[in-house]
Amino acid sequence: MFTLNLCIIKIPILYSGFVRHLQRHIPARLPLQAEHFVVSVVYVDPDCDQAENIVEYTFTQKWTPVNVFKAALWEVAVMALRPEKASELKQIIHSHLIKMDIHGKIREVLSETLRNDQGTAHQVLSEADFLHALQRRGIIDDVMKDLHFSQVAPSHMETRSPPKSTPQLIDEENIRLTKTNIDPSRRYLYLQVLGGKAFLEHLQEPEPLPGQVCPTFKLFLHFRNQRFHSKPVPCACDPDLQEGFLFQIHIDGTGEGSKMADATTMLSIYDPVHLVLIKTDTSSETTLVSSYFLDWRTVLSSPSGKTCLAVELMGVGSECKLPAGVLTVSLEFYPPLTETLSTDIISTQQSLERQRTAERERIFLVYAKQWWREFLEIRSTNQSKMVKIFAQDENGINRPVCSYVHILRAGRLLESPRRAARFVSLLAHEKAPLVGGGEKHEQWCTLLAFLCRGKGDCEDHSTLLCSLLLGFGLDAYVCVGTKAKGIPHTWVLTRGTDGSITFWESLTAHRYLHQAIDPDAPPLAPQPKPSYPYRTVGCVFNHQSFLANCQPSDAVELCVFDLQNQSRWKAMSDEALKSVCDSGSISSLPPLPPLSSSSLDAAAVSNQLELEMRYLISEHRKDLNLTTVWDDHLSYLLSSALSAYEMERCTGVSCGNEEFQDAVRRAVPEGHTFKGFPIHFLHRNARRAFSTCLKSRFCEEIVYCRGDHVRLALRVRVFIYPENVCAVWFMFACKYRSVL
Repeated sequence: MFTLNLCIIKIPILYSGFVRHLQRHIPARLPLQAEHFVVSVVYVDPDCDQAENIVEYTFTQKWTPVNVFKAALWEVAVMALRPEKASELKQIIHSHLIKMDIHGKIREVLSETLRNDQGTAHQVLSEADFLHALQRRGIIDDVMKDLHFSQVAPSHMETRSPPKSTPQLIDEENIRLTKTNIDPSRRYLYLQVLGGKAFLEHLQEPEPLPGQVCPTFKLFLHFRNQRFHSKPVPCACDPDLQEGFLFQIHIDGTGEGSKMADATTMLSIYDPVHLVLIKTDTSSETTLVSSYFLDWRTVLSSPSGKTCLAVELMGVGSECKLPAGVLTVSLEFYPPLTETLSTDIISTQQSLERQRTAERERIFLVYAKQWWREFLEIRSTNQSKMVKIFAQDENGINRPVCSYVHILRAGRLLESPRRAARFVSLLAHEKAPLVGGGEKHEQWCTLLAFLCRGKGDCEDHSTLLCSLLLGFGLDAYVCVGTKAKGIPHTWVLTRGTDGSITFWESLTAHRYLHQAIDPDAPPLAPQPKPSYPYRTVGCVFNHQSFLANCQPSDAVELCVFDLQNQSRWKAMSDEALKSVCDSGSISSLPPLPPLSSSSLDAAAVSNQLELEMRYLISEHRKDLNLTTVWDDHLSYLLSSALSAYEMERCTGVSCGNEEFQDAVRRAVPEGHTFKGFPIHFLHRNARRAFSTCLKSRFCEEIVYCRGDHVRLALRVRVFIYPENVCAVWFMFACKYRSVL
């Protein structure tokens, strides 16, 4: 048996001279064939001058120097690549070597070298001599010059080590890649997803063909104000979810932020890693598959500083008791712990946290029951009012409604309360799915699940909008009541310092000023006419207050929103609410994630959508035997109209229409007719948008326009918001010579 030891320096070495960075030790004379061949690979990080990983391969087949060369090349290339791309890269290298007949070239160089050495009896063929011969003949240069790699920085969502320039294969998904600064004075938790299995719903899912559009899984993670996500992988029974995520573990408290967290300190951090799995189908519709809270502290007892566990993901909503699948997860600390904790200490800490949480929830439940009895004693009709104290989340856990609201600051991602309202309204509205008939299934989502899914019910929209308005310093509350026909509904209320009451509809971003009707006023006295769609209100709440409406009537138009008046509104104890809703009170509350900035380029997305829509229109008119001539100047003029429409949605103020109308008058010759049709979407699928537009009579008249000197115009504007949320505007237009 012969052994080849490869010591690979972990630096960017994928170029023609990579051999200069290899230190190898092989036997004195390399045989042409061997029954057993061992390749031992050691990765060395030059920053720390120590071995990072040791991998040993033993081959029982007959190996030749050609295979040795290929093995070395594979290891050098694969060492800087993510695991899911390793097999793909190996296949590329293998095909490339066969194409250039590397076997014949190496045999030729080896034979020539051995013939030159036969004149000296004791001359040995060292590795350096052989590699020098390969370099002298240009073999290595020929191998490397046709292998093309994209030089990109590692994503901050997949950082495994201090950022270095590493070659990676180009990913088809347009993801902005950035560098992450690694602070050597901080502790990091490296969470690696090693794959999924037992997703039985996709047991019959066929293997996707290359280039085929197929449903995908995407994993989102949040831990202590840090959010990451994986790249999408095809849905399968055993999905190939293999990603690594580096979380910083910082210490809360004044003067403690710069210290490295030790095992004892980390044991007191009960913030879990929130995992959310999202499925996206071929029409870009998203579905929440699972929401799981991972307690990572088990790794504190691992002597090696690394542990691997199987995470069973459960379904959501009505399927929260059914398993959705299993993820294999590895946890590791960087730098490793010098001292570990015993398993008993960790389990005792977790048990104490659970007991404290259970006791606080039990005490609050006793208090809530007593409070409800007192509320019913005030007036018998209070029984029918929409007073909601608890709500179920996606995992079927009952939590106080106040715990769904937080003070959420968007930083520089949202500039004003009205822009925040516009952002929330762009998240699609969808009721919780229910198998079979019956009444609506209630499901209030945690904030991360709602943001990752990109759509939810009115309760999710209202709690998010209330949280954002609180972040902007407004006195905001979520209202629970009904709208037309007695349909349950939630919206947001803000109180001004002058006592004014404003309603915010979270699904549309519309604002309504509330003025109560005086039921004791004379019949002919003028009364304000409500413009809002709300009929009744049962209670209002935010992150620290809960008040039930105990006025004689719960009709919104008759209600007085003087929340400090105890004869009109019955409040819960602030201390009782704080005991179960404050972020630091109990360990069962989901952590509050920050909003993430968009990775989309508005101009590029707009241009792409416009090209796709132009193609669809041209092909559709061709099927009708109509020619299509585009007016680029008129198309450009439509931009100002779309900008004005979006500004009006954000601010409620119409502006810029005069300039647009004047420009169109100048662009349309005398005797011609102009028609325009704007429409708004929440998605970026051109085919879906075109199908919807054709259902409109106005758009159909433009697309099917016939006549003399017909010119078509189209403009697409995509306005980008946080979380990759988009307001997509299309404007179709045409001008033609009038015949009458």
